[in-house]
Amino acid sequence: MLIEKELSELIIGHYVVKIIAQEGNFSLTAAGHIKSKAVINHLKSKKVYRVLIDDSKTRIIKNEPIESDKVDSTVINIEKLKEAELIFNKSKSIQKKLFNDALSGSVLDLSPVVEVTNKSIDAIFNSPDSLACMLNIREKDEYLLEHSVAVSVYITLFSRYLGLERDIIEQLSVGAFLHDIGKIKISDEILNKPGKLTDAEFTIMKTHANHSIEIIKATPGISPLSLEVAALHHEKLNGTGYPFKVAGKDISKYGRMIAICDIFDALTATRVYKEGYAHSKAFAILRELAKQEQLDSDLVDHFIKCVGVFPIGSLVQLKSNKLALVKCRNDKDPINPQVHSFYNVKNNHFLDKQEIDLSTSDDCIIKGVRAEEFDLDMAKIVEMLLMEG
Repeated sequence: MLIEKELSELIIGHYVVKIIAQEGNFSLTAAGHIKSKAVINHLKSKKVYRVLIDDSKTRIIKNEPIESDKVDSTVINIEKLKEAELIFNKSKSIQKKLFNDALSGSVLDLSPVVEVTNKSIDAIFNSPDSLACMLNIREKDEYLLEHSVAVSVYITLFSRYLGLERDIIEQLSVGAFLHDIGKIKISDEILNKPGKLTDAEFTIMKTHANHSIEIIKATPGISPLSLEVAALHHEKLNGTGYPFKVAGKDISKYGRMIAICDIFDALTATRVYKEGYAHSKAFAILRELAKQEQLDSDLVDHFIKCVGVFPIGSLVQLKSNKLALVKCRNDKDPINPQVHSFYNVKNNHFLDKQEIDLSTSDDCIIKGVRAEEFDLDMAKIVEMLLMEG
């Protein structure tokens, strides 16, 4: 029986079919069970007031009070993901102001950058997978803002993996956050050109690195290491990089690290005019660049291990013709992580979410994929999985 329920009447176990009344424009990608109080709170945060439930599918929660405040791992993951989303959005807001200040010639205020990168570092140390997951749910038309934020997150993840000291990580994160600030000096026609740049256009594009260095140098309170890592992000070991053709041993470990993070995000990010590569393809390109002595081969291998063969929050296609989101890595068996399956590729429709530990399942991953390949919205996929709890 279909019954309308006020959100205050919603309990764990109800099967929500659709939203009846709300203040915003939130939509469910698929119907599903309420599996935790965090899901109800998520709906509240979206200003949903009334929903339609299918009472015949209500699940009775045994041996546990419906209104229990018991925190399980699912709730923790959801809360950490929400926290990561807030940090990511705050970072974009700060990045936007930095670009505007740089364009107007104003001196950059470093304090909000230090504050938000420290929050990001804390989040990564507490729950690295949550913030990493956010990198897979980005707006196609906000690449300029999100790229620098993403590179800052990647170099923090990488630094943590390599066991670097907190003080070093903080400086690297700030440098990465500012590394592309000079792009605001490049015309939109060149910066956002869909096709390949001409030689003349690429010469202009490369000057963004010089602009970044000048702007960062003039920023009060900036550390030499933050400036160094930003200045080296386009240099290559074989000396063919820019702006100064620094080569070999003259490129520090930190400069080699940011080059890898910068290229990886550029390869995997989807933009209005270009779909990003699946992680496996991007990893293959990084290894090829290492063979060409553009990147440090040892650090490339470490970076791939750090991010994971199938990173948290990445989309994969299973042998069973299902799409799934990677929920948890399996360091002992990297090609068989834990996933949430949710979509049938053969019949092109959503399924009730199923949690699968591929290390104990007959199913397996065929390949990493992008949501756009199936005309799906990655942000809506994550919203749906949060709804499922």
